[in-house]
Amino acid sequence: MPFLNRLLFLLLLAGAALPAAAQSTAFTKDNFGDNKDGLKDALRELKAGDEEYRADPPRYAQALPHFLAAQEFNPNNAALNVKIGDCYLNSATKTAALPYLQKAARLDATADARTHYLLARALHLSAKWNEAIAEYQKAQPVGSNTRNGDAQTLTANDLQRRILECRNGLKLMAHPTRVFIDNAGSELNSSASDYGPVVSADEATIFITSRREGSTGGKKDPEGNGFFEDIYQATWRGKAWSKATNLGAPVNTDDHNATVGLTPDGQRMLVYVGTNGGDFLETTLGGSAWDKPHRLNSRINTNSHETSASYSPDGRYLYFVSDRAGGAGGSDIYKVDLEGKNNPVSLGSTINTAYGEEGVFMQPDGKTMFFSSEGHNSMGGYDIFKSVLENGKWSEPENLGWPINTPDDDVFFVTSASGRHGYYSSDRPGGLGAKDIYRITFLGPEKQPLLSEEDQLLASRLAPVKQTVLAPAVAVATAQVTILKGTVTDDATHQPLEAAIDLIDNTSGQTIANFRSNATSGKYLVSLPSGTNYGIVVRQEGYLFHSENFDLPAGAAYAEVVKDIPLKRLEIGTTIVLRNIFFDTGKATLRPESTAELERLQKLLVETPALKLEMAGHTDDVGEAAMNQDLSQRRAQAVVTYLTQHGIAAARLTAMGYGETKPEVPNTSRLNRQLNRRTEFKVTAK
Repeated sequence: MPFLNRLLFLLLLAGAALPAAAQSTAFTKDNFGDNKDGLKDALRELKAGDEEYRADPPRYAQALPHFLAAQEFNPNNAALNVKIGDCYLNSATKTAALPYLQKAARLDATADARTHYLLARALHLSAKWNEAIAEYQKAQPVGSNTRNGDAQTLTANDLQRRILECRNGLKLMAHPTRVFIDNAGSELNSSASDYGPVVSADEATIFITSRREGSTGGKKDPEGNGFFEDIYQATWRGKAWSKATNLGAPVNTDDHNATVGLTPDGQRMLVYVGTNGGDFLETTLGGSAWDKPHRLNSRINTNSHETSASYSPDGRYLYFVSDRAGGAGGSDIYKVDLEGKNNPVSLGSTINTAYGEEGVFMQPDGKTMFFSSEGHNSMGGYDIFKSVLENGKWSEPENLGWPINTPDDDVFFVTSASGRHGYYSSDRPGGLGAKDIYRITFLGPEKQPLLSEEDQLLASRLAPVKQTVLAPAVAVATAQVTILKGTVTDDATHQPLEAAIDLIDNTSGQTIANFRSNATSGKYLVSLPSGTNYGIVVRQEGYLFHSENFDLPAGAAYAEVVKDIPLKRLEIGTTIVLRNIFFDTGKATLRPESTAELERLQKLLVETPALKLEMAGHTDDVGEAAMNQDLSQRRAQAVVTYLTQHGIAAARLTAMGYGETKPEVPNTSRLNRQLNRRTEFKVTAK
């Protein structure tokens, strides 16, 4: 089953009556006696359309052009207008159904509850809330309608749910979310359907699913939805995306291949395939080429339908959607440890409802989750919601509101790490194809309004909402996360290096994640949620390790730090700064957060028996020079003492205090003074 068809559901229908003000015209020679050839052609088109429409399941895309051709000859047949409206309601351009269903209701004085219901759906999807409510109410009393031999029942609860969605829409539309929604452009979008965006944390790379011409297998979907799905990639060029290019083999195959999830660094990607009911495969970027995707294990992929997923920031956990047995209803969201052996765990009743959940995305801050749901306070179909994990509990889901959410299905929403921008697909007016990728810009606090008549906020699938312009409109960062990125190189040759990157919680001393820089470019990216004292260690065989420290208090605002890392080979005279050695202020007592760094240094000495080091202590220029000299000496000696107490011969180590005499940078700011207060080692023999 292709990705685009995952969310299609069968409309449930019923029977009642509706007065009308016009007369329906039948396809008979009595009405078109002077145009026999035209009537013959129209009847032929009508018959061909009915064959597709009455198939099991109905083939709406194939039926529609036949019905439209017949409608050109006879635009005033109520039943035909209902069929056209029904076909559009089951297409990517659902709002096109409205004029046909309105006309059918006017033409047919005996219109049944099915017509009322379909018209209500078209009004609902066009955000005509009050009119839709009136039509839903006319669709009662509830009954059953037999079609294609399959009896389908629309219950009173179903109708009341639709009415509640309309009332939710009225409330949410009255208080729109302050955003700009812009088409991502012709370089990214095509005349075919484009959807399922996933972006790297720094918003430098995007992957999408597309049904455009030029797919890997060249096959067309038998249901009329374009070519088979392929994955495309583009990069950000400062003001727009580059031309999207097909990812090619081995990621794309002759079958459907679609985007699912991406690690923050863009080095691992989940791919959806339609086999086994819908499964996930994972591919890794090995240098400049993606590896052949491999199927995830049976704890995740089952005979049920797994549809969407998202990595945690450290890549260790997977949040995913499945309709497996034992859920709350429909599809639910689960969490699983990719490296463990335990079965997935449901996120519970705060998140999962009796209806369907879909399109899960974990923000790189590690605690903000976006997902789509038919439940909660949806305004129709799937709406996008946000929930935050605090003290082990998920907050009550918050509807992202109008105009991000619409009466139709809004799913597969992702954001950049900063939270400034979001991406999803929609079929809004003015687009380039049935579905296009749109970029959402979240705006800052409301400014003093300036009177304007310009359309500044794209708010509807029908037309932008005219409103007061809030100037100046400024994109805001909402996430509490730091993105650390850069390039790992050989210090001497400046050539890129593939290196292991360990992320350590200095408080616990535990390694919480492992990454690698890209084998071809040397680039790396690490997402650091606020609230932790991090140690970053970069290591590669034949080189001395490099360490960095990021102490990010809870609530620290979004930041993006570029840190290029030149790794040094083990040579006499090489100096390495130990960024994760910590002392109490004004003292030479090693703090517990230093343990992981000290253990790495001890391991280096054990693995290199001939290695001899000078441990050097440095201070800033605050205080008397003599006191700084003494403090730096005692701190260097504290490191030597730790190492000798853990099995390193004293003859291999020397402690030297340099006080304030060898600053790394000028002592002109608080940050510079912090850099100058350091412990480092120098290779004296190897």
